[in-house]
Amino acid sequence: MTIILRIFAWCLAAAVTFATLGPPRFRPHSSLGQDGEHALAFVLVGLAFGVAYSRNRWLTAATTVAGVGLIEILQLWMPGRHARWEDFIVDALAACAGLAVTAGLAYAMARSRRPSPSAS
Repeated sequence: MTIILRIFAWCLAAAVTFATLGPPRFRPHSSLGQDGEHALAFVLVGLAFGVAYSRNRWLTAATTVAGVGLIEILQLWMPGRHARWEDFIVDALAACAGLAVTAGLAYAMARSRRPSPSAS
């Protein structure tokens, strides 16, 4: 199951990368606006990577934020695209929010599985 989750996470990251770096006409548009679209895309990436790579959450978070930064920097060389600090902040925070949700859910599930201390 882990391999399927990882393949899904990487396919989602590839789709977001294409939407970010590809021709603007291929980027999906919604009523959320640019920041909302960025936030939604990267929350989903954070959720996917948080589920797929749950063993070392800090490394996963650092790698995800570095990947977000790389995607933003690569926009410097893409015609019709603009690397902006604001986009990096929104994307990185959204990815971290997705990662935090998966960590919180994992913690809650692990806690619910523990036997409760019996009252004497």
